[in-house]
Amino acid sequence: MSSPSIVWLRDDLRLADNPALRAAIDRDEPIVVLYVLDEESPGIRPFGGAARWWLHHSLASLSGRLHDLGATLTLRRGPAERVVREAVADTGASAVFWNRRYGGAERDIDAALKTSLRDDGLEIASFAGSLLHEPWTVKTGSGTHFSVFTPFWRACLALPAPRAPLPAPRSLNGLSPGPASDDLDDWDLLPTRPDWAGGLRDTWEPGEPAARARLRSFLHDDIGTYDRARDEPSAGATSLLSPRLRWGELSPFTVWHEAVDAHGAAGFLSELGWREFAWHTVFHSPDLATVNLRRQFDAFPWPPLDPAQLAAWQRGATGIPLVDAGMRELWHTGFMHNRVRMVTASFLVKNLLIDWRRGEEWFWDTLVDADGASNPFNWQWVAGSGADAAPYFRVFNPDLQAKKFDPHGLYISEWAADAPTEPIVDLAATRKAALAAYDVVKRSSPAPS
Repeated sequence: MSSPSIVWLRDDLRLADNPALRAAIDRDEPIVVLYVLDEESPGIRPFGGAARWWLHHSLASLSGRLHDLGATLTLRRGPAERVVREAVADTGASAVFWNRRYGGAERDIDAALKTSLRDDGLEIASFAGSLLHEPWTVKTGSGTHFSVFTPFWRACLALPAPRAPLPAPRSLNGLSPGPASDDLDDWDLLPTRPDWAGGLRDTWEPGEPAARARLRSFLHDDIGTYDRARDEPSAGATSLLSPRLRWGELSPFTVWHEAVDAHGAAGFLSELGWREFAWHTVFHSPDLATVNLRRQFDAFPWPPLDPAQLAAWQRGATGIPLVDAGMRELWHTGFMHNRVRMVTASFLVKNLLIDWRRGEEWFWDTLVDADGASNPFNWQWVAGSGADAAPYFRVFNPDLQAKKFDPHGLYISEWAADAPTEPIVDLAATRKAALAAYDVVKRSSPAPS
């Protein structure tokens, strides 16, 4: 009698370089590939709208590829601890494998399941599939975690090289008949009334095959000019791989090994380093999306929220051309160029004096690549409250940024040609007000010893 293996997928929607899947294959028993949509467990943050759109299409792509190899994708919804245990009971599985997650609530769920399933006599194993280096392996000389990127990345580069990626399977021994599964369409992940996802459909093709095609294209055409042109939003020089990594359609090991020998790779690979640094920060500070990492920023005197100003920022109707272009690109495509992300975030936090958490929530809902680490990490970086953050007195001037990085107005013309021309605030006056507000934080900081 067979004793199936369950491969529990989460942020690793791929066949290539999937250590959990490889462990199940090596066990040589029928395989059940399981995805659980968990929006109920304590501490789990429900996906935003753009993420739900991407998830639907990535799961659909993966389901088709599994079918071609001889397996099926089992979809179930509910609290993960309960659902995984139900899947074990339904299939008679004797092993469950997964790739690790690093958020606080996710780690709690995984630890509880690992303990309870092992107590029941199952074989349980978790693997490193989402980060080049596990958070507990990168430490300062005194044994603590890093709070500044440059020494963190230097320490990462001093470690043994990341492992080689694993090949994709050519066939799978799927359990037949497979266990009962939800219908993907019944999850209602796609917007319908209104259907605002037209721009996403025009911009993206989720799924592992498209992810690998994009990686090849970037390495062939763009990586050589990445360092020089990546800050120009109209140049098309960025990799566009962030959603592929966020959903695990590509592993960082695959990206690393395919890019490392390319001319100009160092700057691009350091961006993988920032992704690692964000997840390492969340591992040690799991409430990063809601709590200032530098607690002296709790004293920041946020004024009462002006809903009209927040709405103008969200709609790309601030009268500040680069800000409006970025926010409109975001709404249309689910993506925004990284340089423009910094400018739009700085404008919200430092010119409008709106709490960074409001911006983080909006990006969480509208970005296809928003994850539990980089999104809050980057917002706290701009606000000055995070790890290795921009100094509080650094206020991006959107007009100067546009002159430097969009000198011919190509990006602004593409996205904000019909935007309002009357600014909702004066940049110089609001910069002065922001610096005065930050003085409160400065005075509340402990004096040097």
